Amino acid sequence: MKLTICAVGRLRKGPEADLIDDYLTRATRTGRALGLGPVTVTEVEDKKGSGMTAEAALLDRALPTNARIIALDERGTLMTSPEFADLLAGWRDDGTQDTAFVIGGADGIDPALRARADHSLSFGKMVWPHMLARAMLAEQIYRATTILAGSPYHRV
Repeated sequence: MKLTICAVGRLRKGPEADLIDDYLTRATRTGRALGLGPVTVTEVEDKKGSGMTAEAALLDRALPTNARIIALDERGTLMTSPEFADLLAGWRDDGTQDTAFVIGGADGIDPALRARADHSLSFGKMVWPHMLARAMLAEQIYRATTILAGSPYHRV
């Protein structure tokens, strides 16, 4: 199952980009034997600043065809890392070919796009800058692959 992070905003070169790239490279390498990956990032940018609706249209075009959608949203479900790994494994085992993680811009994800999501995921009640959310998601995807592979990376 291919995994795609669809995010509003361009990530400039720097420590955040290096961290995200490292986790996604690890996730792709570990996940390959598990049928998870590659993990890629698609960035969209609303250069006109038209708001959530315009961002949603750009994100919608970036989504792989027939992908399961996970929206990152503070109103979403709080999950443990093993629960997240089980969600991905379950979708993979059900034959899902693509899963897309959607990270909105400064105002969040348009309600219509959020309503289409197959799952809504929260990293807590606090709102996180989208670049930090992207880094945390990359790490959790990597952690999920290590949990499913039985690696000692995740300790309870």
